[in-house]
Amino acid sequence: MNVTRGFTGRPRVVNPGLPPGQYDAGDDWPVLSAEVTPRIAPADWSFRVDGLVERPLTWRWDEARALPGSAYAGDIHCVTGWSKFGVRFGGVSLDTFFEAVRPRATATHAVAYSHTGYTANLPLADLTGGRAWIAWEFDGEPLAPEHGGPARLLVPHLYFWKSTKWIAGITLLDHDEPGFWEQNGYHERGNPWEEQRYSGD
Repeated sequence: MNVTRGFTGRPRVVNPGLPPGQYDAGDDWPVLSAEVTPRIAPADWSFRVDGLVERPLTWRWDEARALPGSAYAGDIHCVTGWSKFGVRFGGVSLDTFFEAVRPRATATHAVAYSHTGYTANLPLADLTGGRAWIAWEFDGEPLAPEHGGPARLLVPHLYFWKSTKWIAGITLLDHDEPGFWEQNGYHERGNPWEEQRYSGD
């Protein structure tokens, strides 16, 4: 008897690098966005860090690109179930931006926001210590608009909705302030290894 794939679902391959509930997307990189993809020219892009900092600053494209480069090589995981292994992003460590603005001791959380208005909340600890980047390259090529280009936040140890596309800025706060998906039922943190997909997980 023939059984269609629609009844059996996607086959799961045992992989110790897969968080629970995830599948290996292979060469695919699914495009999922809460908004229409904008077309932002690098000359029109900027990135600001403000809020509980000693010195709020804004970087234009050339200024950000002139900072010491940093890269991430590893895996990414989407809350919808796919994981992508062995990816390579290039950009600048978020630590470099924070060193310039000097976060205040009272800062505990952050809201990342895009040029389209999308927001995501994160504990400040998830953005420091070499754990987050402003990325504008993927596999040595400019980051495509549908994947957040010209630049996106990259926080690969959390579900990928936290890695805000078309990043415009980060505001540091002394409290947690839910972002777009968090206001719509998603988990406040989003750790894939603990399957923190939805509020209450």
